[in-house]
Amino acid sequence: MPSPRKHVPPLPVRDGLNPTRLVLPHDAASVARFATAAQYLLDRFPHDAARLREKIAAGEVVTGDGTRVTDDTPYRPRGFVYLYRDPPADEPDVPALAEIEVLHRDEDLLVVDKPHRVATMPRGRWVTRTVLTHLRRQLDLPELVPAHRLDRPTAGVLVLTVRPEVRGPYQLVFQERRAHKVYEAVAPLPAADDGGTAFPRTVRSRIVKRRGSVRAEEVPGEVNAESWIDLVDRDPDRGLGLYRLEPHTGKTHQLRLHMASLGLPIRHDPFWPVLRAGSDDDADDGPPLQLLARSLTFVDPLTGRSRRFTSRRNLSAWHPR
Repeated sequence: MPSPRKHVPPLPVRDGLNPTRLVLPHDAASVARFATAAQYLLDRFPHDAARLREKIAAGEVVTGDGTRVTDDTPYRPRGFVYLYRDPPADEPDVPALAEIEVLHRDEDLLVVDKPHRVATMPRGRWVTRTVLTHLRRQLDLPELVPAHRLDRPTAGVLVLTVRPEVRGPYQLVFQERRAHKVYEAVAPLPAADDGGTAFPRTVRSRIVKRRGSVRAEEVPGEVNAESWIDLVDRDPDRGLGLYRLEPHTGKTHQLRLHMASLGLPIRHDPFWPVLRAGSDDDADDGPPLQLLARSLTFVDPLTGRSRRFTSRRNLSAWHPR
C-alpha cells in the first residue's frame, strides 16, 4: 500500500521561515464557542490581536486548501489554518552563525559544520538565528530541511536536504539508524585504580526524558540506549582525555548521560554531574560543551554509494587557542 501523501502547506517559505499550521479544536466547548476561524485565532492569541487583524486583512491567513481567512470564514473543527508568525523581537544575537562552514553541496544535499550554541532549526527563543533559517536566506534555498538534528550545544557535521523530492529517503537513513555517527568529547581521565572503566566499552541503559525536566535520566527497565566509548588520547598534566563516542541509538542527551554515568562527565556540561542552577541547553554562560559530531558515514539511498563527511572543527578544551 503506498504511503499517504504529506500535506503541502498552501503558503510558501517566507524569509527563511515556514508558515505555522494550526488545527482548529473539535471539542464540544470550542465548537459551541467559536462561529468563525477568526474568532478562534483572536481568542488564542489575545496579545497579538491587532497584528492578527492586519494579517487577516492582508490575506496572510489561509485555510488548508489556500482559501483566504476572512472575518466570516466558518469555524470548521479539525480544519487547518496557516499563517506567518512574527519572529520574537527579543531573539538573542548568535555571532556563531557566521562560523557555519559548508562542507559539501550538490543538488540533493547541503552538509555543514555547525558551531556550538547554534540551534539546528527554530525552537523556543531561537527562530531566525538558526542554521536552517540562516542558510535558507543566505543560500536562497527555501526548501532546505535538516535530515537529522544536532542539539544546540553540540558542534559538528549536520546534513540538510535541498529538494522536497529527496527529503524522505535521506531522513529515513537517520530515522532507521543507518548512518554511522562518530563523536569526540573531552572529559576527565578515569581514575588509575578504577578497573571498572576500561576502554573501549559499551554502555547500555534505559533513558527517558520527562516532560518539564530539562535533562534526561537513566531509569530501571528495558535497555533503549547504547553507546560505544573509547579513550583515544590522554593529557595527564590536565587530567583530561579525548574520547571517541559512537551512539548506536539516538536518545535525548544519550552521550552526555552515558559519559556522566561512568563518572566522566563531558567538559563544561551544565547538566552533569550536577545540574547547574538556572541552566538549560539554551544558556550561553560559560565555555561551550566539549562535544563534537566528528563524522557521518552512510550509504546514499539514491545512488547506493558510500558517503562520508568530516568536521574540520576542534574542541577548544583539547586544542587551546
